[in-house]
Amino acid sequence: MQTVEKTRNTKETQVAITLNAYGSGIYEINTPIIFFNHMLELLCAHAMFDLKINAQSLDSDPHHLVEDVAITLGQSIKEALGDKCGINRYASTILPMDEALILCAIDISGRPFCKYEINIKEEKTSDFETVLLAHFFQSLAANAGITLHIKMLEGSDPHHIIECTFKTFAKTLKTAMAKDLSNPDKIPSTKGVL
Repeated sequence: MQTVEKTRNTKETQVAITLNAYGSGIYEINTPIIFFNHMLELLCAHAMFDLKINAQSLDSDPHHLVEDVAITLGQSIKEALGDKCGINRYASTILPMDEALILCAIDISGRPFCKYEINIKEEKTSDFETVLLAHFFQSLAANAGITLHIKMLEGSDPHHIIECTFKTFAKTLKTAMAKDLSNPDKIPSTKGVL
């Protein structure tokens, strides 16, 4: 599988990404938001992405930084999938982390959609604004061309909820992107295209 390189340079941010979506979980993440770095590292470890991200904020606005990383990562995933021949396409996971329990379902459909149902009362955890969690996944799904459902079944600690969300998403995406060994040369759609 090819390595994808993407950049996004705006008046607000500079983002550079190198992605091997079928890697071994090696990562080098560098953004100014420490908690966000940790969540992206978890994503790599559980999706088995080899990923380098170098993201700089030019306007000191974390909203723009998280959005632009999500946009660039979503575009990288879409390119890595190519024509989607032989992938599973669908996957769902329910994953626990202590008191948190998150459901994630993915369809690599080519139709971008994100249904996000996670309620976090706290405005921040560590240096991460919790409202940005929804924005990250909405922007990623839109740019990756995937249908994404994320729902919190249980949870009270914002750190656990967010970490569990990233882990659940990573495991689900890994399964949806994995090759279907029984149909390695088939696009999983009656339309013949995803």
